[in-house]
Amino acid sequence: QVQLVESGGGLVQAGNSLRLSCAASGRTFSSYVVGWFRQAPGKEHEFVAAITWSGDNTLYADSVKGRFTISRDNAKNTVYLQMNSLKPEDTAVYYCAADRRPIPYIPTMNGDYDYWGQGTQVTVSS
Repeated sequence: QVQLVESGGGLVQAGNSLRLSCAASGRTFSSYVVGWFRQAPGKEHEFVAAITWSGDNTLYADSVKGRFTISRDNAKNTVYLQMNSLKPEDTAVYYCAADRRPIPYIPTMNGDYDYWGQGTQVTVSS
């Protein structure tokens, strides 16, 4: 079993940055694909970014490409999402999720992920 805990959310002005962290328990976490999703009020879960276990491959939604960077430190069982040039439309609850399958690709559907954190609120004011 893996437990995920997000942190780092908050209220920032447009153009500023935040770094989210996803800390995991469980020694097999380092072998999982980890993704970030977000959900704005009245909207569905939206894929944001994901990273393979080795960190060699990453995938980003078009809406965040060039502004967000996902990374991981397996020694610390932590995945990060560096968010730069934030926009009001980035406002949402951000969730990290882990996919335990030994897959050679990065899934983007929330149903593919097995473990989820409780979420952290990010609010970007204009």
